[in-house]
Amino acid sequence: MESEDGMDERSKSAISTLNTLIETCEDGAKGFETAAEGLQDNSAKALFTQYARERAQCAEELRAEVRRLGGNPEEGGSMSGAVHRGWMNIKSAIAGKSDSAIVAEAERGEDVAVQTYKTAIQADLPPDVQPKIQRQFSQVRAAHDRVRELEKRYERDSSPQRSREF
Repeated sequence: MESEDGMDERSKSAISTLNTLIETCEDGAKGFETAAEGLQDNSAKALFTQYARERAQCAEELRAEVRRLGGNPEEGGSMSGAVHRGWMNIKSAIAGKSDSAIVAEAERGEDVAVQTYKTAIQADLPPDVQPKIQRQFSQVRAAHDRVRELEKRYERDSSPQRSREF
């Protein structure tokens, strides 16, 4: 069934799902960029800069899909909602200049991104879009897992060493 704009409900639903992913990717790109600026650890800084670029590229791919489906793609990140809340504490973490705090905030933002992609994968998307979403989800999940490893490393490195008494 087509609506007044000539678009069926399935296409509208797919476009809505893709636009949610665009917001998620934009928020992730901005969050990783901001986090990279505040990190002292050069290897983590380089990693986060790479993830920011990857998320921006994912957003561009998704915008192309939305246009192909006849929709209007989101052009910026979300201004409200869980995705934004997942990344918005990054600036306050940077204010304290603690790499551990910055990485912990990034990990929380990545939890939201993983969940958003899981939801999208279960959505009724056109068959030719699914492989792109799966590929992007693999990238997002890999980034999430790497950020979580980094967070755990910082936690281990900052925990007081226990002395052993014999």
